[in-house]
Amino acid sequence: MPTDAPKNFNDVLPKGGFSGMFNVTGMPIELKVSYWIWLIGGLLGLLGGLLGLFGSMVLFALAPGLAVVVLLLVLVALVVAAAQIVFAMKMKEGKEWARLALTVIAGISLILSIVGGAMASGQSNNWFSFVISLVATVLMWLPNSQAWFKSAKSSV
Repeated sequence: MPTDAPKNFNDVLPKGGFSGMFNVTGMPIELKVSYWIWLIGGLLGLLGGLLGLFGSMVLFALAPGLAVVVLLLVLVALVVAAAQIVFAMKMKEGKEWARLALTVIAGISLILSIVGGAMASGQSNNWFSFVISLVATVLMWLPNSQAWFKSAKSSV
């Protein structure tokens, strides 16, 4: 288990705010690729969530009961996408708890892929997102990445 868990809300916020989003100097290439996968995935999740918000507003005119459920699911998706961006930025800072949180997100993606594939509609697009998150997760746990996390931990 990571020993660098956040103690308060300020420990979760990225250092220097979101302006440091594009600075990946000093990271091994595996972590750079993983970071960009998680960051772009989170940004696309936010974009999809915003589109989902508009869709749920239209759905209110047709089926208000269903629209409430869809709206709640879209809000959860927006929160997860925002958390993914923050976790990726904290992973870039060498925080092991953020790497673990991103690994959990990949696990949730697997569960959603299994459930989505088992449904009658067979939504196979979840498998693509799972495979992408699996690649990003594996890259975070490779030996070169492990060594970088250990060195980042010892420099603090």
